[in-house]
Amino acid sequence: MKDELALYTYFRSSAAFRVRIACNLKGIKPEMRFVHLLKEGGQQHSAEYQMLNPQQLIPALVHNGRTVTQSLAIIEYLDEVFPDPPLLPTDPGGRARVRAIADAVACDIHPLSNLRVLQFLKREFGAGDEARVTWQRHWIGAGLDALEKILAFSPDTGAFCHADTPTLADVFLIPQLFNARRVEMDLSRWPTLARIESVALRFPAFEAALPQNQLDAE
Repeated sequence: MKDELALYTYFRSSAAFRVRIACNLKGIKPEMRFVHLLKEGGQQHSAEYQMLNPQQLIPALVHNGRTVTQSLAIIEYLDEVFPDPPLLPTDPGGRARVRAIADAVACDIHPLSNLRVLQFLKREFGAGDEARVTWQRHWIGAGLDALEKILAFSPDTGAFCHADTPTLADVFLIPQLFNARRVEMDLSRWPTLARIESVALRFPAFEAALPQNQLDAE
């Protein structure tokens, strides 16, 4: 029997973007189930989707009846179930470094500028478009400043964040750089990150995962 593998996704979600990259790198083709984060008040808030993911967040992965949520958990799950090619180095130090880079995006940058935070700033504090963009640029900039230093001065940085093959770190970095571009941030401020992005986007796995290349793109 063929595995059931489905990804609940939204083209502009950077968390779903990460999972799409990971799937592409591994040659996995899940069924894409689209959840629009703005239509109908946000389809992620529907009773049906809440049964799948009570956090009401994208993405969610369903594999043979098991639901996995949170992009980092999903990608590490995929890396264990579909181990080739691996997204983590074999040595403990390398694995820790790659995870730390991914966590810098997943835990410190992305949560402060995702959709529900921006909606809360507007609803509860009356923050207009300009104020919310200023908020995004501040927190994205602070996080990318740190990542630039981490990567620029490490001998472990290669063509990608860690050595010369894509890892979990790149899977998280590239969507965050896309988000920086969405709020018109100039990536020349982070030359190492921009260089890594240019390398990654030459790979079909990254290019095919771009928001504008999704079937639900608007």
